[in-house]
Amino acid sequence: MNWILPLALGYALGSVPFGLIITRLAGAGDLRSIGSGNIGATNVLRTGRKGLAAATLLLDLLKGLAAVLIAAHFWPEWAGLGALGAFLGHCFPVWLKFKGGKGVATTAGVAFGLAWPVGLAYAVTWIGLLAVVRISSVAGMSAAVVAPLAALALGHQDVALVLAVIAAIVLFQHRENIARLRAGTEPKIGGGKKA
Repeated sequence: MNWILPLALGYALGSVPFGLIITRLAGAGDLRSIGSGNIGATNVLRTGRKGLAAATLLLDLLKGLAAVLIAAHFWPEWAGLGALGAFLGHCFPVWLKFKGGKGVATTAGVAFGLAWPVGLAYAVTWIGLLAVVRISSVAGMSAAVVAPLAALALGHQDVALVLAVIAAIVLFQHRENIARLRAGTEPKIGGGKKA
């Protein structure tokens, strides 16, 4: 039953809605009433407060990283469940009626925690595509898909499965974005209200 502990710890850490907390403390209102209603960094950017968006991204990444590192310390064989728990907590936080973010920044954190070369591949894909195409959803989804492939290619088969599960959920979370991409209506960073 030890596997429940890292999963629960990861979920608890991942479910902290930093984007919502930061925007409220900064007087930017309820993030869920802005843009897509998402609690992640891309939607925080829709408030026009780049500093808040950067802080949200960093904190969402760090909570994923922390969940994996703590789980790896106490339950080395179940570190992957700490990663999965953090990701699920961010996407489906019980405190917000299971309506959270899409998990892109948190996935970066768990990827670095599970195997830093995989995290690096994730970050290069995410940041590189964001710089080129300037579409948050394309960059995030691509990075999530690259992570399990990179894990396999770099010899980290032990974490590839959990990253593949996370990637599948990231794609599911972006289903509306995928529809807009197919329709040619997905906005670029700085040019729309969806996230």
